[in-house]
Amino acid sequence: MTPHVHRRTFGSGAHPILAIHCSLAHSGAWRGLARALGPEVTLHAFDLPNHGQSGDWDGTGDIHDAATAMARQVMDEIGDGPIDVIGHSFGATVALRLAVETPGRLRRAVLFEPVFFAAACVDDPAFAAEYTSFDWARATAYAEGRLEDAARIFNRQWGGAGTWDRLPAKARTYMSDRIGFVHHSTPSLIHDSANLLGPGRMDHAHLPILLMRGALSPWATKVNHAIALRLPCATETTVAQVGHMAPVTDPEATAAPVRTFLGLTG
Repeated sequence: MTPHVHRRTFGSGAHPILAIHCSLAHSGAWRGLARALGPEVTLHAFDLPNHGQSGDWDGTGDIHDAATAMARQVMDEIGDGPIDVIGHSFGATVALRLAVETPGRLRRAVLFEPVFFAAACVDDPAFAAEYTSFDWARATAYAEGRLEDAARIFNRQWGGAGTWDRLPAKARTYMSDRIGFVHHSTPSLIHDSANLLGPGRMDHAHLPILLMRGALSPWATKVNHAIALRLPCATETTVAQVGHMAPVTDPEATAAPVRTFLGLTG
């Protein structure tokens, strides 16, 4: 069953964009980017399952299936016409799946560092070993029930050293309570439970797709390139001097190539 979907909008422009946030965040993370994109845009954001004010995944099936179903529900509520979609990290993997499975509903897609590691693992077996080593401490802490440690490690991996200690206690608790979402994402992100890598599947995404990465991100180059190689109409770009969390921490720098790609002129 699809969880209850909580959504919000930013702006009131004529250009609709569906926005899908990263793991352990919520729809409010898009506020800065929506402002940076300018007055032409209405950005429709929703909380992923187990996040914000949306309902929790019930543990049946695949959590990526639930997230994708929620995204489709929001698209249906926005209207019938093709819209743009922008996703960040886990949210970008949902946006990629929408492009593959429902390309007729989308005009263009922006994927900021989609964590679809499965593509790079297939192309480079050594990458799989490297990523397993990188994620070992987080996975071990979670398996041992040390949820706050797991959330702290995850935050350091993707947000940078020292970020955890600067977070308010409420934010640390929020992330610790939801770190299981990362664990349950493994079937889709590492093992391709949605079969996006199946023969000819990516060919269905016949729309312009922009794959973005921060110059300071350690993993995004290989992952973005592995995805781009499989898409019929993909462009890659790098944002200087930013990391994985740039849509939140550096919305102006993130917005500049997005505005160009989407044809925003105001």
